[in-house]
Amino acid sequence: MQTGQNNYAFIDSQNLNLGIRAQGWELDFARFRVHLKDKYYVEKAFLCIGYVKGNEGLYKYLQEHGYICIFKPTLELPNGEVKGNVDAEVVLHTMIHINDFGKAVIVSGDGDFHCLVEHLLENDKLEALVVPNRKKYSGLLKRKDFLPYTRFVGDRRRMLERKERPL
Repeated sequence: MQTGQNNYAFIDSQNLNLGIRAQGWELDFARFRVHLKDKYYVEKAFLCIGYVKGNEGLYKYLQEHGYICIFKPTLELPNGEVKGNVDAEVVLHTMIHINDFGKAVIVSGDGDFHCLVEHLLENDKLEALVVPNRKKYSGLLKRKDFLPYTRFVGDRRRMLERKERPL
């Protein structure tokens, strides 16, 4: 990595959030945004997230801390579960901006991004594949040529864990 790179991050928010929570902690999204900038020279961070009415405070917080939120409409299923898979948004926005960034940081452990990571690698556009959970990510992302680019959010728990705010 060189100073002055114009890298962009493309984040699967649900995979990131659930991957971290499965390890028993909560991510401080503000700290994570600073980490992306400091470690990977990320100038723009696209956070693909399902839009749920009532979460406007969360979305405002994320935007105030430097994320560009890409909202996916969600569906509420009969059992009350909210569905809003953002995989297509991550791929689409990466490809829309491919000529705008130096390299991409993909944040997800979802194997659906295998072809995107492969394309970025083949075109010398991959800075890092940042996987939320070392123990729970797709075997499709464990290819030998992907491994030198693979980093794990869980390895940075001390730095990135959300701490309770004092009153």
